[in-house]
Amino acid sequence: MTLMSTTKNSVTTTNHPEPRWPATLALVAIGGLRFALPESLSYGPDWLLLAIIVVLAIPIAFAHRRGLVTLNRILGIVVTSIVTLDMIWSLGLLVSALPAHKQTPVALLQSAAALWIANILVFASWYWRLDGGGPTARELRGVHTDGAFLFPQMTLDQQAKVAMGEQCWNPGFVDYLFLAFNTSTAFSPTDVPVLSRWAKLLMMIQSLISLATIALLAARAVNIL
Repeated sequence: MTLMSTTKNSVTTTNHPEPRWPATLALVAIGGLRFALPESLSYGPDWLLLAIIVVLAIPIAFAHRRGLVTLNRILGIVVTSIVTLDMIWSLGLLVSALPAHKQTPVALLQSAAALWIANILVFASWYWRLDGGGPTARELRGVHTDGAFLFPQMTLDQQAKVAMGEQCWNPGFVDYLFLAFNTSTAFSPTDVPVLSRWAKLLMMIQSLISLATIALLAARAVNIL
């Protein structure tokens, strides 16, 4: 596998780097979900979060293309932190508004659905960005053998990997999206054991948010329809 030399604060990349557009699309989708929430559950105008994501996506893409790994990683963590705080803020406002019955049943269901989907996308972004040192570090290793999650492909012996064409397997954003979806629906990682403490903590937070959204919000909305 060929490696390309780069300057300081940059790294070498493989001939088949992981595409970054799925992760970017997930962030844009989170910004779009903001429009499904009532104004009372949002901080600032509806378009604010999406505008922040788009503005930060430009230097993130620039840093990735130039191989500026440190800058790319910092900006990626910043934008992911922003969408996480915005989602938690909206959920807190929604839960606090329940006793006052400020939201109609339809608005409550719509808000709960938007926040549930946002929860999946937000934590999929975190898992993708942090596991194994991040996407660039995973690419450099050529094959994913160590990380916070034990994917089924990692448990195959070398002969099986060669037979399946998975000898250079690396997890992509869809793998982390699948993991986040299972965590929000089954409240467990299902077929992907969790090895790292930070990953366990993140999955606990994701499960709690999903539980609050489904059990407290959606259930109440259905009862008062």
